[in-house]
Amino acid sequence: MQVWPGQMYPLGATYDGAGTNFAVFSEAARRIELCLLHDDGSETAVELRESDAFVRHAYLPGVMPGQRYGFRAHGPYEPGRGHRCNSAKLLMDPYARAVSGRIDWSEAVYGYHFGSPEARNDMDSAPHSMASVVVNPYFDWGDDRPPRTAYHETVLYEAHVKGLTMLHPELPEELRGSYAALAHPAIIDHLTKLGVTALELMPVHQFVHDHRLVDAGLTNYWGYNTIGFFAPHNAYASWGDRGQQVLEFKTAVRALHRAGIEVILDVVYNHTAEGNHLGPTLSFRGLDNASYYRLTDDKRYYMDTTGTGNSLLMRSPQVLQLVMDSLRYWVQEMHVDGFRFDLAATLARQFHEVDRLSSFFDLVHQDPVVSRVKLIAEPWDLGEGGYQVGNFPPLWTEWNGKYRDTVRDLWRGEPRTLAEFASRLTGSSDLYQGDGRRPLASVNFVTCHDGFTLHDLVAYNDKHNEDNGEDNRDGERFNRSWNCGEEGPTDDPSVRRLRARQMRNFLATLMLSQGVPMLSHGDEFGRSQGGNNNAYCQDNELAWVHWPEGGGAGEGATADPEEEPDEERELLVFVRQMVWLRRTHPVFRRRRFFQGQPVEGTHDDLSDIAWFTAEGGEMGTRDWQSVHAKALTVFLNGSSISEPGPRGEPVSDDSFLLMFNAHEQDKEFTVPAHHGRQWQVVVDTDRPRAVADGQGAKVKAGDLLTLTGRSLLVLQRPA
Repeated sequence: MQVWPGQMYPLGATYDGAGTNFAVFSEAARRIELCLLHDDGSETAVELRESDAFVRHAYLPGVMPGQRYGFRAHGPYEPGRGHRCNSAKLLMDPYARAVSGRIDWSEAVYGYHFGSPEARNDMDSAPHSMASVVVNPYFDWGDDRPPRTAYHETVLYEAHVKGLTMLHPELPEELRGSYAALAHPAIIDHLTKLGVTALELMPVHQFVHDHRLVDAGLTNYWGYNTIGFFAPHNAYASWGDRGQQVLEFKTAVRALHRAGIEVILDVVYNHTAEGNHLGPTLSFRGLDNASYYRLTDDKRYYMDTTGTGNSLLMRSPQVLQLVMDSLRYWVQEMHVDGFRFDLAATLARQFHEVDRLSSFFDLVHQDPVVSRVKLIAEPWDLGEGGYQVGNFPPLWTEWNGKYRDTVRDLWRGEPRTLAEFASRLTGSSDLYQGDGRRPLASVNFVTCHDGFTLHDLVAYNDKHNEDNGEDNRDGERFNRSWNCGEEGPTDDPSVRRLRARQMRNFLATLMLSQGVPMLSHGDEFGRSQGGNNNAYCQDNELAWVHWPEGGGAGEGATADPEEEPDEERELLVFVRQMVWLRRTHPVFRRRRFFQGQPVEGTHDDLSDIAWFTAEGGEMGTRDWQSVHAKALTVFLNGSSISEPGPRGEPVSDDSFLLMFNAHEQDKEFTVPAHHGRQWQVVVDTDRPRAVADGQGAKVKAGDLLTLTGRSLLVLQRPA
């Protein structure tokens, strides 16, 4: 075999049409072998003799796409000094573009012997671990272009590749649960009819199923256990795992882009699947443990702000390079449109405290590729001071956990909620205005993968995670949920009606709020997980989306008016109409915060927003602070939108009154005077079939309207 010197960059395995360049970083190893793996179980070892800046490299003519490979690092195994090199362990390439196989959790993949963690384990891990794969980078993207949907026009849809597609009745069985399924017309048709503009995929970087879960007959379904930051997870590929997963993922992105749907990846750069000091040796640990991980003063152990056993060392140049190279790769080569960063506060930890100006954020802000895509932070981690909602830099948007909590509190009837609810409804200026950000910095959500589904939020007071095998100890205990009078499934028609109304309340509030709305997959049907609020290990029908009969394409009305309405389809139609209402009215998609006064140059002497009691009087300090206040009317002035259109033209819209009744009882509301003489009801969460259908009642200023307990009404006045 010919071995040429090759190049130190790019890292990983780079195929150029005639051969492959291999490059890997390790400051700890004395020497590194590249191992080419053969189908008969044998391997060919090639020592990487060339070294520049601790990067070992070589070029091998004739090595083609599909070739499996790994590395063996010869160096110190001294855990007390932070070094864990062991040439008996076949190591995955940190820059592998594809990964083949899976781990069988033999003792051989560990650097120590079970029952004796201080004893070095020299068993060969190659037959029991995964292999890196050389991929063909060439792909016909055609005329693919990023949709570049503006934030104020964005509707996010968080979904799991397998969970979304596994039970869809219109998908061929061989495609279900795969990247190819995302490109199927049935899925794309559902998303476009729903009004989704961005698909936010739960982790698709190559991840590992934890040893503990596998032994318990479970899996790491969610995928927050990354081992390959460049490789699409191979189990989601229907075509094969020798590089086919890369082509399949690109094909899905191309199809979604053609439908105008962006692809955003949920990425986990805060830790890896190698866990704590008792975890396996799969890649980073064996190559250069001290360069990749945050270690404690006793370097045998790992600092953990993620709850997973380790945290990446974000002040290390090699880690920062790895993360930035990965982000650029997914944008430039895989054509994704943005990222949602899991436990993003960990990325800001250079030493111990969270620093919003850490090196990582400096690099992102100056990067000409990464700085131009959507950047969404999960703004917390499990370490001290880790809850950082509102504290990320200006380029970033954030999952607004305070929005979730406040909206849940309002509709379950918590006291002293109105004042904070007003802030969350209008874009959370208390969190984002002070640092130059806009309402669009707030990604608003009521539910996500982590916690109750929307249905379970209104059906359970307590979590029911027994299937997870941890005696119901796992998962959040305080969910701000309310079961509407009965725990779990019920045939009581009054409870079912209330639950359906509550789900509509949450969804309507989400679409009427300033900021960027995010739906969780299946909530548009009211899917349930049986009260499990931590289905991270449930790769089965408990966590998969159960589609209505015929998929999601129906219009929601039953054929026979004598039949009971289809609750799932009714909710689906309601969500579509609420998204459409938001899409067609810029007053719900403002790019600047409200001023609370008339806007100069708009020729309207009314303020851009006004707040009223249920009786129609302006809200005063006592009204905001009242313990029992649970009713509110909000005036949104469509004639006083301060931001211009794309060509500098004035933006004008209809005006709206939003009436919220979070009381248990029905309540009379007075249509405020002086803010419009004639109005029409366009949304009533107590009457889902009357939503935005043009048939709503017409009312006048001063009229009394009775709002059902726990419901909201939207009135519209033409401009």
